[in-house]
Amino acid sequence: MFHKKIKIQIPESEFDAELVTYFLDNSEEMDPNRKRPIVVICPGGGFEFTSDREAEAIAIQFLAHGFHAAVLRYSVAPARFPVALLQLGAAVGMLRESAEEWNIDPDKIIVQGSSAGGHLAASLGVFWNKLFLAEKLDEEVEMVRPNGLILSYPVITAGEKRHQGSFQNLLGKGYQQEQNRRAMSLENYVSIDTPPTFLWHTMEDDTVPVENSLLFYEGLLKAGVPSELHIYPHGDHGLGLANEETKGWQGRGIQEECQSWIELACTWLKHL
Repeated sequence: MFHKKIKIQIPESEFDAELVTYFLDNSEEMDPNRKRPIVVICPGGGFEFTSDREAEAIAIQFLAHGFHAAVLRYSVAPARFPVALLQLGAAVGMLRESAEEWNIDPDKIIVQGSSAGGHLAASLGVFWNKLFLAEKLDEEVEMVRPNGLILSYPVITAGEKRHQGSFQNLLGKGYQQEQNRRAMSLENYVSIDTPPTFLWHTMEDDTVPVENSLLFYEGLLKAGVPSELHIYPHGDHGLGLANEETKGWQGRGIQEECQSWIELACTWLKHL
């Protein structure tokens, strides 16, 4: 396995991100020319920090299913929108440019995000073809396009069911202006150009209400974008893998019925 930490720098930005890579090696014994999908993981943390519980442990699960993985430690507050989005776009562009070197299938670069990281992943999904992104990164729009999204209990809406802390950290003082909040409400930007999406959420999530996933899924349905949604009846917010590996230090975060999401997501990804 090729494991490396790569600094992601954005022109004219004081903030840097770090991409931690987990690339599986090819084998002469099996398939020396194999090109694998890669899942770029955006941990949650309310744009205040990036959670370890939604990072490497998730990457290892994707590795176990035969995919490359990478964890993006993007910039959080006091960095404001669109800093993290530019960093994610730059990471996707770099992976696509280096696809031959790292045995990546350039047509299967998937972005996974949990909670606020889900907002970041979905932001690239709806904004990848906007000129501001390409111009800031000096990239062709197709280079930063994700081929799919995997969204775990994502922050989506800045409306009634919003997670207030995420948007306060994302926008800073700009949060006070309704037009700025509305501009971050991602359900309003879903289109036929949004990548195929896998979502999961729990009904009992009282931090980021399930309506966030429902609103995004409704937009995907209207736009005719292939999508898959799983809603579990029980479980708190921020479950990670929902198992022993990603439980919180107080022992919370184990929800047996939710543990199936990673298998479901990998099956979906194999048929993407």
